Amino acid sequence: MPIARRTFLHLAAGAAALPVVPRVVRAPTYPSKPVRIICPFPAGNATDIVARLVGQTLSDRLGQSFVIDNRPGAGGNIGTEAAAKAPPDGCTLLLLSSSATVNQAINDKPGFNLFRDVAPVAGVGVAPFIMTLNPSFPARTVPEFIAYAKANPGTINMASAGNASAGHVTGELFKMMAGIDMVHVPYRGSFLPDLLSGQVQVSFAPISLSIEQIRAGKLLALAVTTTTRSEALPDVPPVSEFVPGYDSSAWYGIAAPRNTPAEIIEKLHGAITVGLADPRMKSRFADLGAAVRPASPSDFGKLLVRETEKWARVIKFAGIKPE
Repeated sequence: MPIARRTFLHLAAGAAALPVVPRVVRAPTYPSKPVRIICPFPAGNATDIVARLVGQTLSDRLGQSFVIDNRPGAGGNIGTEAAAKAPPDGCTLLLLSSSATVNQAINDKPGFNLFRDVAPVAGVGVAPFIMTLNPSFPARTVPEFIAYAKANPGTINMASAGNASAGHVTGELFKMMAGIDMVHVPYRGSFLPDLLSGQVQVSFAPISLSIEQIRAGKLLALAVTTTTRSEALPDVPPVSEFVPGYDSSAWYGIAAPRNTPAEIIEKLHGAITVGLADPRMKSRFADLGAAVRPASPSDFGKLLVRETEKWARVIKFAGIKPE
């Protein structure tokens, strides 16, 4: 895969280097018909909401409908594959999230290859996972949690939304870097009832999933997984204050099928960047516990490579196998 990744970054950088104004003038009619943004997760979750926010800002600025097409299944692979195999005419886009790089790292043949079949368009936003505890757990800080886990190896149950889910690998990264042992308990439905009752003790949950229970005092937020504090939970420290170098986030971005014309990618990137600067957009992201994080095609491509390589190391360490 290294050759493919180098090619991927080269193409992404080439798109970013194109002059904005001449390219937009050269493609004045785009989009001439409605554009669909494939969201590889169900309607109503954070990824879907981000897709709709981006779709609305693109519609407002480009004067055409951007319709969200939810294609859930296989941890996001079904929708991602559908977008990767769509005609490269700018009429199909993809809302990419951090789960895509986990899927790329764990699946030898997922039906697509991020570094061969997808062209990065723009980074959009980022949100932390929250290291969340049942309040009855005998720790109130990350160092206390690590000390308890080392003194009681294999006794802490760590819940996630499923094998190789973003929350699962985020927890495995913590285990690897903190040098502790926890038992992974994957769920097909919501794990929140069992976390609230104490059947499981800890999770690395998306902030949008757990913030209301945290604010109500039903769950304890021990740390955020990003390297900086979250505006939504400013009193909660990052894991990296206690485990140097630790970093995991739920990020979002827009991609297109490979070979989508560079002038279309540049036009989309420009519209998204302007939209993300709108205070109303920043407020809507804040409602999700997220922050806008605009990125060029080149920088978004580099993020995809870094994340895939990081999760490949974690997956190997944890012995995670695709289901």
